[in-house]
Amino acid sequence: MTDEGCSALTSALKSNPSHLRELNLSGNELGDSGVKSLGDLLMNPQFKLEKLHLCECSIKEKQCFILTSDMKSNPSHLRELDLSRNELKNTGVIHLCDVLKDSCCKLERLRLRYCYMTDEGCSAVTLALKSNPSHLRELNLSGNRLGDSGVKNLCDLLKKRQCKLEKLDLSKCSITCEQGLILTSALKSNPSHLRELDLSENQIKNTGMSQLCNVLKDPHCKLERLSLNFCGITDVSALTQSLTNTKALQFLKELDLTNNMIGDSVKQLISVLRGSNCKLKQDCEQFLFRAATKHTGMQFTSCSKS
Repeated sequence: MTDEGCSALTSALKSNPSHLRELNLSGNELGDSGVKSLGDLLMNPQFKLEKLHLCECSIKEKQCFILTSDMKSNPSHLRELDLSRNELKNTGVIHLCDVLKDSCCKLERLRLRYCYMTDEGCSAVTLALKSNPSHLRELNLSGNRLGDSGVKNLCDLLKKRQCKLEKLDLSKCSITCEQGLILTSALKSNPSHLRELDLSENQIKNTGMSQLCNVLKDPHCKLERLSLNFCGITDVSALTQSLTNTKALQFLKELDLTNNMIGDSVKQLISVLRGSNCKLKQDCEQFLFRAATKHTGMQFTSCSKS
């Protein structure tokens, strides 16, 4: 669809707004008229939309301002918002923050993948969420450049006791080894809610992974999925140790270590995972290892190269 189709659709919904709970317009060119019509719909007090997906809709900064201004007038119903792969940049995201800070906002899932944000935009988002943290369950900032200030504000959010985030995706966020240490330290202070963590394509390295192991060793940690794809890791001995004689393997279901030059230290890790229900994705031969509780040996399933 182009702006003409989007305008026609949202105008039609405007005439009967009270029942719709989910709207997915991803992959369509909204244009100025489409954004305006959608904004009019969002402002309607009878409109009780809970899920709005606008991924890859060619939304720019100015259009984001219009959209979020209209969201602010009726923020209490929306639970899931995906604005990924739009050129929101820092300015557009800062406008969105006015919605996130609103005490009536009860957003549970926020996805802002590849929105051309730098540390200024990421800082604004995490700072806004910090003022209203209790509802959020999923945050995806992948493909944006967090920077020092972005990492700092995110850590402040993660440390808050009211923060009950379950899924955090920070893949390809240009996180350095030093920033990774700060981040994992924050996770350790409030580890009981997080279920999925993706730090892929960041320079976590062995030092950052060792710090992350302290989170896994925490008896309150219930992490189910951990992705460390292409993180500059060369040794997983500390990870193996953290999974030995701890509760971590009771919960961990998936561990992605692809595209790391790990070497022989992975053998001991495979041995520890044997008998657990954790899938290990490991680079060298691109195998997917699954340790099944009903079998004494490891099962090997071929995995195609990425």
